[in-house]
Amino acid sequence: MIADTQRPVGFFTDTSLCIGCKACEVACKEWNQLPADGYEFLATSYDNTRALSGTTWRHVAFVEAPGAGAPGAQQSWLMLSDVCKHCEHAGCLQACPTGAIVRTEFNTVYIQQDVCNGCGYCVPACPYGVVDLSPVDHQAHKCTLCYDRQRGGLEPACAKVCPTDSIQFGYLDELQARAQQRLADLRRRGVDAARLYGLDEGAAKDERGQGTLGSIFLLLDEPERYNLPARVELPQNTVLPSSVLTAAVGLLLGIGAAFAFRRK
Repeated sequence: MIADTQRPVGFFTDTSLCIGCKACEVACKEWNQLPADGYEFLATSYDNTRALSGTTWRHVAFVEAPGAGAPGAQQSWLMLSDVCKHCEHAGCLQACPTGAIVRTEFNTVYIQQDVCNGCGYCVPACPYGVVDLSPVDHQAHKCTLCYDRQRGGLEPACAKVCPTDSIQFGYLDELQARAQQRLADLRRRGVDAARLYGLDEGAAKDERGQGTLGSIFLLLDEPERYNLPARVELPQNTVLPSSVLTAAVGLLLGIGAAFAFRRK
């Protein structure tokens, strides 16, 4: 139960414990009354959910990886239960023109459906491809970190049902310490490929990036293998090179001169 709302909460997802059962996906859909995504056979892996979307807020990805995780391994799977990162510097929140996306008292990022107008500006502003417009109501949707359950003193549905404790919920500072300890344990066992995602101090200090993530991941390979960007820079905060700015100003001046010439 979360009692101190002054301390941010979040997820720690340990991919080394994930067995790909997709119980978290089912629990998320059931609790949030999300529609099914159909039964199309993709023939690409054992995962037919494709990706996070406006109707899938938790997605367990199956990545075929020869020799991943352990020395001498011949064939294995990388599993990742992906979810909204609830970023410190949330691109979706910055891009929202109506104020529909807010930060809750738990420091999580939440979309108010009664304020969202479905403009979709938040979709390209998310560097992780999390936010999406639902085909049901054409509004933006993503993981709420079970805001309604938190307010009732309950943990999120996905963490509640995870049979291996791969998904852990709690105060973010405690999860960060737990993640560091788990990483150290795996390294001692010889899992040199293990690494943490979402705790990079350099990114956290760079306000052009996502900052510290509210969803921490322990990975067994490079982030790109899990379709996670190695480094994030929010598009709306990107500083353009001076040459680009000079060209833009020149173009505007040229357009203005052309209109002035036509009026004469």
